[in-house]
Amino acid sequence: MALPPPDPQFVLRGTGAAVHTLHFSCGGQEPDVPVLFSGSENGFIHVWNLKTHRVDTTLDGHGRRSVYCVETMGGKNKLLSQGRDQRICLWDLAEGRTSATNSVFTENVGFCRCSLLKVAQGRWLMAMAAKGPEEVQVLELPSKTSVCTLKPEVGAKLGMPMCLKLWQHDGDSQPLLLAGYEDGSVVLWNLSMGKVLSQLVCHQEPVMSLDFDSEKAKGISGSSEKVLSIWSLNEQQNLQVYKTHKLVNAGISDIAIRPDKKILATAGWDHRVRIFGWKKLKALAVLDYHTATVHCVSFSDHKHPCERLLAAGSKDHRISIWSIYTQT
Repeated sequence: MALPPPDPQFVLRGTGAAVHTLHFSCGGQEPDVPVLFSGSENGFIHVWNLKTHRVDTTLDGHGRRSVYCVETMGGKNKLLSQGRDQRICLWDLAEGRTSATNSVFTENVGFCRCSLLKVAQGRWLMAMAAKGPEEVQVLELPSKTSVCTLKPEVGAKLGMPMCLKLWQHDGDSQPLLLAGYEDGSVVLWNLSMGKVLSQLVCHQEPVMSLDFDSEKAKGISGSSEKVLSIWSLNEQQNLQVYKTHKLVNAGISDIAIRPDKKILATAGWDHRVRIFGWKKLKALAVLDYHTATVHCVSFSDHKHPCERLLAAGSKDHRISIWSIYTQT
């Protein structure tokens, strides 16, 4: 008989609003305290101390408009956040600072989270949905220089970009972008040429979330339907459907593959977090704690596997923290 799913290791309360994004920073040297960043619907970013389970710092830079993306840029003091105020803010939290140091105006009203890729020491690429309804803009940070604007061909009818993932092969200088669109397509873009390498219709509905494993050249996407789509990238850079997995209930808000590529988590509209083995997409556990839609899931970047955590943020204002499948 299968073991019953565990309870959360602990629960973080006090955001005062729905939680839309989560990001860990736990890989630092001792005595660096592991932290979790959360972004909520009320416009606040909370920096949670994972030793005390309390908020260390509250950041307010999005005019009380929902924050739906938070990422660190090489250490927990350099932060990027994106909100419904059409701004992406850059923060330097060293020495207790709590105000944004720089920002980018996106002119986009959607919910598409930006994507970051480190390309050199202190240099990053950032992809974001742009002003044009179907466009994606790629900037270099911190200079904010435009690298390219990716526009579908005339008549392609992809709709708005819904989710983005910048990546590159190890040791390969060519950054690529995977984008999920409103028409259910996943598209692979070549940034230097500004053109589509491959396109695959994965869903009947808009692609809500995707993640990609560049080592296995395999990715996964979810939508408002009852289907997870797993797809792969062949040597010719063509996207192919690898398999699909039928879900019990419709609606996936977020998908995250754990950094060790062993398991993945999905955030469900049915209030549940589901855990799968990444190799064969075997269902491993259903984490049933939240009382409303789960908006986001994130795995920690702890150096030691036994310390690894999974966080889930929900419309019920709570963040559940789990320790599951930590033995390799």
